[in-house]
Amino acid sequence: IGLAPGKQRYGLLLNDAGGILDDLMFFRERDDALFVIVNGACKVDDIAHINAKIGARCGVQPLPDLALLALQGPKAAAVLAALSPGVERFVFMTGGSVTIGGIAAFVTRSGYTGEDGFEISVAADDADALARLLLSQAGVQPIGLGARNSLRLEAGLCLYGNDIDTTTTPVEASLNWAIQKVRRAGGAREGGFPGADKVLAQLAVATDGTAGLTDHATLTRKRVGLVALERVPVRDGTALESFEGHAIGRVTSGLLGPTADRPIAMGYVATAFSAPGTRLQAIVRGKPVPMEVTTLPFVPTRYYRG
Repeated sequence: IGLAPGKQRYGLLLNDAGGILDDLMFFRERDDALFVIVNGACKVDDIAHINAKIGARCGVQPLPDLALLALQGPKAAAVLAALSPGVERFVFMTGGSVTIGGIAAFVTRSGYTGEDGFEISVAADDADALARLLLSQAGVQPIGLGARNSLRLEAGLCLYGNDIDTTTTPVEASLNWAIQKVRRAGGAREGGFPGADKVLAQLAVATDGTAGLTDHATLTRKRVGLVALERVPVRDGTALESFEGHAIGRVTSGLLGPTADRPIAMGYVATAFSAPGTRLQAIVRGKPVPMEVTTLPFVPTRYYRG
């Protein structure tokens, strides 16, 4: 897969129609082993799918006795380095095995907030002790799923089941960057993945990741960022229309961004309405709210790249 030991990559599991079964992280532990983190709600289906597709040369070993903790924010590296000297050497999307306060763990410098931080895999039996150790450090506080959701949306990150699912392809989801060049048309390992014919056909008509799309029949919709031009939150499931009243899409994630300090959303719109700067309207409780398509992320990400 062209990934060196010690490095991590974002990836997608696709069905034969190019729909997204799950998004995941995979880490090259060594030449003959990948460590894969999938969405918990999808794990049973993911394991079955991978086993069905992987062939006889490889095997899948589930790791149900591991837990995953995330330490995120601008002080994450300093906090973790105090407990595990040397972790600060890792840059975004790299990692390795470490000891944190005497607890064996596997860390990657990554996360789901758009901030610098670490994701920590640890034995489930040690998870409570590690969480309490981290929380005992100055400046560390627990956050819930609501806070994480606002952070990931402001960073323009997809939530599986909301922004991506089996009905959306990587190109429709504006995840073109997740498709390696080597797997694209003309690449050394062109295609060869489930749904490749559809995905590569859509990719061929997209001149970049957001707009400039010429074949609306091949690529009928795109995931875009949206900002409300009035201070009205626009929630998941809200219908999107042209100013002429024609249905053109739907919001998949939306809230009042705490850091952006304005109503933000992501959703799918007809390709003709996907260019940044395009205006449309959301129908909130029967009333139109003007919206504008914008580039993502809404808040600059702060990944540490060295």
